[in-house]
Amino acid sequence: MKKISLMVLCFTFSLFIMAQTKKSFTLDDLLPGGDTYYQIQPEQLFVTWWGNIPVQQTVDSCFAIDVDTKEKETLFTTEILNNFLGSGKLRSCMDVHFPSANRPLVNVVVSENLSMNEEPTQQYITLNFKTGQIVATQSIPLAATHIDRTDATGNIAYVKQHNLYTCNSEGKIMAVSSDGSNDVTYGEEAYRFEFGITKGTFWSPDGNSLAFYRVDQSMVLDYPQVDITTRIASTTPCKYPMAGEPSHKATVGVFSVNTGQTTWLDVGDPTDRYFTNISWSPDSRKIYIIELPRTQNHAELVCYDAATGQKETVLYEETHPKYVEPMHGLSFLPWDTSKAIYQSRRDGYNHLYLFDLDSEVENSTKQTNSGGSYKENIHVTQLTSGPWEVDDIVCFDCNSRSIVYRSNETHLLQSDIFAVNTDTYKRSILSRQGGMHTAIASKDGSWLFDRFTSPAVARRVDLIRVQDGKSFTLLDAPDPWEEYEVPEITCGTIKAADGTTDLYYRMVKPVHFDPKKKYPTVVYVYGGPHLHNVDASRNYMARGWEIYMAQKGYLLFILDNRGAERRGMDFESVTFHHFGVEEMKDQMEGVRFLRSLPYVDSERMGVHGWSYGGYMTINLMLTYPDVFKVGVAGGPVIDWKYYEVMYGERYMGTPENNPDGYAECSLIPKAGNLKGKLQIIIGYNDPICVPQHTLSFLRASIDSGTHPDLFVYPGSEHNMMGKERVHLHEQITQYFEDFLK
Repeated sequence: MKKISLMVLCFTFSLFIMAQTKKSFTLDDLLPGGDTYYQIQPEQLFVTWWGNIPVQQTVDSCFAIDVDTKEKETLFTTEILNNFLGSGKLRSCMDVHFPSANRPLVNVVVSENLSMNEEPTQQYITLNFKTGQIVATQSIPLAATHIDRTDATGNIAYVKQHNLYTCNSEGKIMAVSSDGSNDVTYGEEAYRFEFGITKGTFWSPDGNSLAFYRVDQSMVLDYPQVDITTRIASTTPCKYPMAGEPSHKATVGVFSVNTGQTTWLDVGDPTDRYFTNISWSPDSRKIYIIELPRTQNHAELVCYDAATGQKETVLYEETHPKYVEPMHGLSFLPWDTSKAIYQSRRDGYNHLYLFDLDSEVENSTKQTNSGGSYKENIHVTQLTSGPWEVDDIVCFDCNSRSIVYRSNETHLLQSDIFAVNTDTYKRSILSRQGGMHTAIASKDGSWLFDRFTSPAVARRVDLIRVQDGKSFTLLDAPDPWEEYEVPEITCGTIKAADGTTDLYYRMVKPVHFDPKKKYPTVVYVYGGPHLHNVDASRNYMARGWEIYMAQKGYLLFILDNRGAERRGMDFESVTFHHFGVEEMKDQMEGVRFLRSLPYVDSERMGVHGWSYGGYMTINLMLTYPDVFKVGVAGGPVIDWKYYEVMYGERYMGTPENNPDGYAECSLIPKAGNLKGKLQIIIGYNDPICVPQHTLSFLRASIDSGTHPDLFVYPGSEHNMMGKERVHLHEQITQYFEDFLK
């Protein structure tokens, strides 16, 4: 008995020692930009496609993967390509691109050696990786931005000093514009990245014509950003159209590489109108644009003749008493180019609709159950429906004539991969485990690389055949945090302030959690549209800073209130015309839940958020001054009349037509309510939430006798990157350590 007791004692002691020797995280471990961040991230597999052949990319090599045997065959190495190039400038095989489905070609980009008197350039080289033959070489300025290359012809579009240029496969450069300036831009994004816009150039499928934005912003007032790097600080004006103020005017041109001529689409007067989601017909003859008025409550899908610029017809219209927000252009079926997929929230959730562009129907207006209406001038079939949202289209599978897409149909916190057949309309799920999936498709859409993560899976990469769902795993990464003290992370639901809607939360408990103790608690908040904070990814989407704070003895609570994304129009638009009201009510339901927990110290409650979350942080501190002892607000909106036109007016209207809403959501009149400790952190050159927000709040605080703190990152914009991010979170952490713990 003594021997057994001794063995048990030794075993228990060894477990205790093991527990004590687990590592602690540093912010460098947990934040992108930290010196050791990538050393403890789940193993990654970098993959791409050479037509329908799956390819794994590493720093040194590219391997073709046999879909039957799973065997890997080396296609080439960095050393081989550099020998072909006659230089050692190619840094990694992960930098190559496969432009052709049936030829052994890769595109590489290298800097060119030049004399001191020549302009630095970068070379786009198309290389046969089996023979070493250089098929094409194109040189463009190293200072070029907005680079857009089409695989169809190899033509490149780029911008330099706000002017647009093209470079053909023989290396000939043509200027599309010559009057570019800070007032007039070509080939750059319009409407400040709203409406799903991520670029300003759009190559035709045949690669010979380029649609592009011309943006006249001469009527937009300059916001005076300050540059402190000059001997005497100077201004670098930023075009910033604030809500209710004059906005820029965009038009769409079509440049022919073959003729060197530009045709302008006959869109009419662009004043207070948006031309979004530009897409080409597969035959490169027509251009489709979704057009909206400045009120953003009416969308029209309009067809233009690309050669003449003439407006041909309005195919579809949609209205809503609040707003219509198109985020995707037409996506054409490869096997039937007379049909295309359109994404719409007209039934209250983002779904897929099949448009028959060659058909005609009576264009009577029909009402929707979401309070809007639509008018179809062509035959439309709804392919997906239900109280869930399509995230995006992954690809088209030509073999099964199916559309592969991601959605949260299985669970609102998940993003699974589905296929819907365009003939039978039957849906099937392709991903084999619930969580968050993203996918990269082969050339014909018959195979997918499925990247997967869940609360229990650090990272997995599967290869899936779309036709039958057959799959095998290429990577199942072990958890790299096994040797670290990881806090308990849970997910649950509470009811919203409306008493019926389920809201999802994440809770990160302190390391070595003891339910008998009381812990200081920090609510992390965002709260606005186009973002969510809780899903079924690794650790329920917990941020590295939350892990770090749990290690320091804090409890973290994160709630997705009404107004967040992926829950449908009614859920998101509850904030319409009065930001900072319903979201606040939901967050306070979260606080009530926290106060019901015996281990939450309601006397030591803090709040932190960035951007919209910065607005929510200050609003919570001022509206409920006896609840939150400490707050840290990053890049906050203070008064929505200082925010930009496209985003702000979609949800709030203008200060002229919604004066009560703007007055209600402004934080300036509430500055005198501050009781706790509040730190505001901004990038000094923030072009999104411009410094006027914070400066106006500081002025109001001075006038009302309250004392918020301010920390500024000179030269930084809306978000801190690299090592600055580590410094930022040191600053945030220290503020809570000083005043909450």
